[in-house]
Amino acid sequence: MNRIKKYLLVMAVSIIYIGTASAQRYLPGQRGLEFTGGFVNGFKISKEDGQAFYGNVSMSTYTKKGNRWVFGTEYMQKQFEYRDVYLPVAQITVEGGHYFKFLSDGSKTLFFSIGGSAITGYETLNWGKRLLYDGAMLEDKDSFIYGGAISFEIETYLSDRFVFLVRARERIIFGSAINRFHFQVGAGIKVIIN
Repeated sequence: MNRIKKYLLVMAVSIIYIGTASAQRYLPGQRGLEFTGGFVNGFKISKEDGQAFYGNVSMSTYTKKGNRWVFGTEYMQKQFEYRDVYLPVAQITVEGGHYFKFLSDGSKTLFFSIGGSAITGYETLNWGKRLLYDGAMLEDKDSFIYGGAISFEIETYLSDRFVFLVRARERIIFGSAINRFHFQVGAGIKVIIN
């Protein structure tokens, strides 16, 4: 009879805890490779609207409290209209920053983070061609740029290895020939690699 009581107790405890086990997410030392892309300064797709987009590849390393360090590289391009052509301004940057997890759900599926990054890189106007087709000359030159960014990010785990993320960020860049402030909205995938 004692054996049956123990068996029933084990069964009852097992039933109570079904579905409450959390996945191993946001663990110290865990790393993820992120691929993101999106729009800059609004949702402009056609050249007539002043097309602007970005792409980013970065590596996240998680710390003890579920926060993370992020290091990566980004390509951003904006088009500016000059008469009947569009001149590209491209920024190729590297960045490093820290994100703080401030909210998550109980099942560890949805996470909200805010972070700050330092940015440095290079900006090129019309790919270094200062002389335009009509003989006009660009006054600004290619230059090194630096600055920072504040980011807000939402991550949702599709599985233990794949994460869908949405990011909004404000970049401030010094040394640039175009606007100092760039608001970016994008989405991407993170692959947990260990």
